[in-house]
Amino acid sequence: MDWANGILRFDSFFAVTIGILVLFVGRQLNNQFATLKEFSIPEPVTGGIVFSVLIALVYAAFGIAIEFTLIARDVLLVYFFTTIGINASLRDLVKGGLPLVILLAITIGYMLVQNLTGIGMAGLFGLDGPVGLLGGSVSLIGGHGTAIAWSPRIAENFAISNAMEIGIACATFGLILASLMGGPIAKFLITRYDLKPAQKEALDVGVAEDTDNGKITGFDFLDAIFAIHICVIVGYIFNELIASAGLQLPLFVTCLFAGIVMTNLIHGTGIRRITGTRWPARKPAVALIADISLGTFLAMSLMSMQLWTLIDLAGPIFAILAAQFVVAVLVNLFIVFPAMGKNYDAAVICAGFGGISLGSTPTAMANMSAVSQRYGNSHLAFIVVPLVCAFFIDLANALIIPYFLSHF
Repeated sequence: MDWANGILRFDSFFAVTIGILVLFVGRQLNNQFATLKEFSIPEPVTGGIVFSVLIALVYAAFGIAIEFTLIARDVLLVYFFTTIGINASLRDLVKGGLPLVILLAITIGYMLVQNLTGIGMAGLFGLDGPVGLLGGSVSLIGGHGTAIAWSPRIAENFAISNAMEIGIACATFGLILASLMGGPIAKFLITRYDLKPAQKEALDVGVAEDTDNGKITGFDFLDAIFAIHICVIVGYIFNELIASAGLQLPLFVTCLFAGIVMTNLIHGTGIRRITGTRWPARKPAVALIADISLGTFLAMSLMSMQLWTLIDLAGPIFAILAAQFVVAVLVNLFIVFPAMGKNYDAAVICAGFGGISLGSTPTAMANMSAVSQRYGNSHLAFIVVPLVCAFFIDLANALIIPYFLSHF
């Protein structure tokens, strides 16, 4: 922790510690206010928003900007997606084949609609088309990373000096809306159509509300950590090989695929006799680590938002995001849900699509996790949604954004 030029900066150790505190605060608030739990608002979202508002108030009252070193947060993201890969068997991937293709097609079509919506709303305020694109797939489906990557090019080519601020603002508020959208949509669909899981499944992320999900020993936990580390090493090698071929992918994506590969090569083969344990796919310890990693990652992401940097851009951005929110809800209810089968799996996938449409991959997963812990797991959703939003979306966006920019 250090102080300089009006900035109080917390290093990784303090950032993780505060992130854990944020999770507990979110849990307490969700338990105190039944509405939050009723609509499956993720606990890290509740706590993270409260802390980001408090930090903004500190800045407004004392002029002190609080910042966090977030290296540990990014490690937690790698942990989380590796656990999703470990839980994916070849049979699951075959089962998810057609739903995966359908959801991918819908998502790509939605990305085009999202950009047209952003451009149209920007035009109503007399703003240039690229500003609307910044309020489209650049920052919403793309998230902060894509916004930061494309904003300098947009600023330079179209003389939009505050492109970075617009992109980050849209990504930030989109993240909040996405976090608040998924749970209520799933609750509405589950209640209206009286949906229930086709069969009782062990949770991919977390522990169910009505059970302790089995006893987890210290060696169970350590065995799961060891398996995750093995997959991360393989994922890092994959990432380096892909980079040498000229394609850049986030490390968490290659670790997700490494988990899938390792599970289907090792699971049930007895190859891990050196540890005296079986590969921990679909084990409670892996689900627990997934829950801890995702929750702490999202808590740290939300608590570190600097809300005061977004005030000057509030008017047009809120109008664009309001339109995007309405479009996302309509697409979810009237296209995604019917196309995915109008069943319980479809409702959980809709919770995830709520996170994809305006937020990020971790938001989608947190939405589905909150719904699954309340109503029951959908393993299909935890296979299909991560593959769509952790891999294919970035590739599609890399083609869609230049296409739109070439027409301005």
